[in-house]
Amino acid sequence: MRERSAESGGTEHSHAERRTSVLLVDDHAVVREGYRRLLERTVDLVVVGEAASGEDAYRLFGEIDPHVVVMDISLPGIGGIEAARRILARDPAARILMFSVHEDVVFSSRALQTGARGYVTKSSAPEVMVEAVRLVAAGKLYISHDMAQELAVQMVPGQHNPLHALSAREFEVFRLLVAGHRIEEIARILSLSTKTVANYQSSIRQKLDVSNTAQVVRIALSQGLLGAEPSFHTTRKEDGNAA
Repeated sequence: MRERSAESGGTEHSHAERRTSVLLVDDHAVVREGYRRLLERTVDLVVVGEAASGEDAYRLFGEIDPHVVVMDISLPGIGGIEAARRILARDPAARILMFSVHEDVVFSSRALQTGARGYVTKSSAPEVMVEAVRLVAAGKLYISHDMAQELAVQMVPGQHNPLHALSAREFEVFRLLVAGHRIEEIARILSLSTKTVANYQSSIRQKLDVSNTAQVVRIALSQGLLGAEPSFHTTRKEDGNAA
């Protein structure tokens, strides 16, 4: 792996060598193009790769070894949080900046717990993204002022969000369940057995004190994680070998 510092080592280095390399990950090409243009208007940032899914992000990270991964949380397939977990398992020194349309603290806290170095919402001003990439590249954390306030509020006694009881893996299964995926589909996406996913589903329901998928979805709605009632399939526990 490359040395993660993106700072210049001396005048003998070329301008290109001193630029911070960025891997952009978002499933919408128009979003990636917009962020590419934004970052490359600077003299010190360059986009060296793009990916449209968590799986592609993990593969490209190993191929191009960027200084910073700028990745959307809501991706098809394994999702941004799971992709970040896998990248960090491969290279604990990886510097990942998550971004999302979600302004709910649930997503930012999950991203930071996974090991991401920062979180930016898509509603942030353009200069915020540029500043965040530079700080993360320098090995620092970036949390916007408003998001930091929200995170602080969550630490106040009496403030309770039931989703905080879920482990990182349970949260990823939860995300896929409320998106309408069957147990078999989740097992394929996360490379787990159906039995393991069914066990996670049971644990999620127990921790959230619910008995069916509809109630799980209502919790997601109450926490602002869904904009409207999604269409979803009724899941049933399947037999399988443990992962």
